[in-house]
Amino acid sequence: MKDWSGRLASVRGFDSRGQSPIRTLSGPLLVINFKTYLEATGKKSVELAKIAGKVSQDKGIQIAVSPQFSDIKQVAESAEVLVFSQHIDPVKPGAYTGHVLAEAVKSAGAAGTLLNHSERRIKISEIEEAIGFAQGSGLLTLVCANSSGVSAATASLNPDMIAIEPPELIGTGVAVSKAQPELITSTVKRIRSVNPLVLILCGAGVSSPEDVAKALQLGSQGVLVSSSVVKSRDPEKLLAEMADAALAPS
Repeated sequence: MKDWSGRLASVRGFDSRGQSPIRTLSGPLLVINFKTYLEATGKKSVELAKIAGKVSQDKGIQIAVSPQFSDIKQVAESAEVLVFSQHIDPVKPGAYTGHVLAEAVKSAGAAGTLLNHSERRIKISEIEEAIGFAQGSGLLTLVCANSSGVSAATASLNPDMIAIEPPELIGTGVAVSKAQPELITSTVKRIRSVNPLVLILCGAGVSSPEDVAKALQLGSQGVLVSSSVVKSRDPEKLLAEMADAALAPS
């Protein structure tokens, strides 16, 4: 199992009350973004999260799920898996109708949050503010970036994780690790020149165990997946195979 030395080695996930540690983050990380797919909405979000939790336990790999806001609480209370919100807004408690508070998703049971996904893009100044609000609430931060330059700029803001995701490949089934392998290697190099501690993931089109293995060979420490798992006829089998690929010696 790969060693994540540095700041994240002692970060823990929490239960729905934000109190009991689930287990220490270690080894490769698989993050499943539920987006707004009906296959992962309501009761189905709990079912998929339980599958992710089972694979996590069986394989000894850390898996996080990112359900819709309305499903965070029931997922966090029902599944032994890290839960990330899909977004938070950089606002304080108060008169901000329609916004999403860091404190609210933490209270619902989230251990972390995605930020700046290509489908929920925000300005770099907002990313910086949101990271501050998340860290102040005890949330892990996974910031998505669409280029090496944006990744490097984001690394200087000290998030916990960065996921490089070329938006043109998202949902295509064509993995960035195959289509643009040089993007991963160059991004890893640029991020490390700025921040030696941040965890580096990649996403966009990752849909098979081979894609996962290739991503880690190129220097990624985990992957961000979505439709390949959410829409799979057998998500448990696919996740188990992805876990095996991630854990295999490089």
